[in-house]
Amino acid sequence: MRVSRRSVLLAALAAGVPACSASDPPAPAELVLATGPDGAVFREVGAALARALGDQLPDTRVVALQTAASVENVRLLQQGSVHLGLSSLDPTFDALLSADDPDGISAVGRLYDSFLQVVVPAGSGITRLADLAGLRVSFGPRESGTEFTATRLLDLLGIRVDARRMAHAEAARQLADGSIDVLLALTGIPTPAIGGLPEAFPIRLLDLPDEAVRLAEAHPGPYVPVTIPATTYRGLGPCRTFAVPNLLLARTALDPSVVEVVTRTVFTESARIAAGHPEAGRINVRTGIATGQVPLHRGAERWFRSVKR
Repeated sequence: MRVSRRSVLLAALAAGVPACSASDPPAPAELVLATGPDGAVFREVGAALARALGDQLPDTRVVALQTAASVENVRLLQQGSVHLGLSSLDPTFDALLSADDPDGISAVGRLYDSFLQVVVPAGSGITRLADLAGLRVSFGPRESGTEFTATRLLDLLGIRVDARRMAHAEAARQLADGSIDVLLALTGIPTPAIGGLPEAFPIRLLDLPDEAVRLAEAHPGPYVPVTIPATTYRGLGPCRTFAVPNLLLARTALDPSVVEVVTRTVFTESARIAAGHPEAGRINVRTGIATGQVPLHRGAERWFRSVKR
């Protein structure tokens, strides 16, 4: 069996993730942050956060690990293969409910929201979500938040599609060349993979007002009906859909002093981390503690208390 270079890296990282003890140094030699795939905001925001953390922790090598996104990131955290990871709230909560060690992961804070975007060619006859039945639809990478939420939504509505798994950047290329019919993306806006399409390949975003309400009613908590502003993508109008909060997660065993530095960096250098991503610009202390059913890490709690005195 061929072992991928990425598998070797993950195994090496897992071996190097320390447990928290009184004798541990204040900062680990390496801090691994699980991000996302090509064409997704998670990857770009995660890389920017890793650079900012590298400046704040000069004795620590900070690694931004490219992944499929939410579901994989939660799994890697549960396995102890990474220290930090980005994830949307819905798969995080589901994973903790079924985990052998539900206390093994904590939240550093809430960052910004991801929006479900259903992208179709402008000239197609697809006008509603039910029209996706039988079509070739990108669900994002396997173990992504897009795959998790899209599967949940379409199962709820009884819509069966020919699901394809790939990064958003690859999905945009395949949509433009006709290899797939629909691109689904649950990510921050504007999404890099989608933003590059309209000039070269005319597209539309499907409105999902009724579907958004049904999902929020069936799964209370993580889903909120919203409208993507008309200014998000050139030439496209507003679009009704739903949003899901995104969290920065940490291993609960990670030293609270380290997590306190991570939390401070996220919320005091948010402009740098969110550069070029207007939605990520909503990172702020006021909403940062709103992590839903996922408890805050002790280090994050300590930092939030310090700024509210």
